[in-house]
Amino acid sequence: MTVMKIVFFALFYFLQNSILKDSLFIPVNVSNRHSIEDVKLTAIGKFGILRKARPTVPSHFHTGADLQRPNVNYLNEPIYPIAKGIVISKKTNGPYAQLIIEHKIGSRKIWSLYEHIAGILVSVDDSVYPSSAIARFMNKEELNKYGWKFDHVHLEILKIRPLSLQPDKQNPNRHYSSYSLVCYSKNDLDKYFFDPIFFFTEFWREQ
Repeated sequence: MTVMKIVFFALFYFLQNSILKDSLFIPVNVSNRHSIEDVKLTAIGKFGILRKARPTVPSHFHTGADLQRPNVNYLNEPIYPIAKGIVISKKTNGPYAQLIIEHKIGSRKIWSLYEHIAGILVSVDDSVYPSSAIARFMNKEELNKYGWKFDHVHLEILKIRPLSLQPDKQNPNRHYSSYSLVCYSKNDLDKYFFDPIFFFTEFWREQ
């Protein structure tokens, strides 16, 4: 192999890994979206915490990470996609408004879910990019209406394609659902979900 070819393949490998490293972003407006240093979780927002049973919901494990509002902006604090992707599902009813996005990173597909969001800016089948907001955190009026417990974005990163749903009149663009209420064991959790914080740190470390 000539020196020129060696240099070419070395450069190709470097650029490929640099592109991969730069393809994943923190979904909120922190100073460095390639670092988790400025990301803060809510008191019970850590991945894998056992959630108590509620009247209509059995006890289950927390399948995502609840990211706190990063700035004192109660007007239009943005939420971004974690990577380039396609919107595959949109739910708009109140405090459980939700987007699900399909991504291809390297050779594998993953799915990201954003819940407790407001002011959704995208539609199903839209291409999205980590530089452009897809929604925002709830403003004070919405938090006063629905409860300040929703002052965060619930982020999930799924290993497996979300559950297919039949859209209804209330949510005609909701085509998929997460596995969030069927994770009754650690095995269920590991089967369907990545720990978002661990996923970010490991992804950047390996590139």
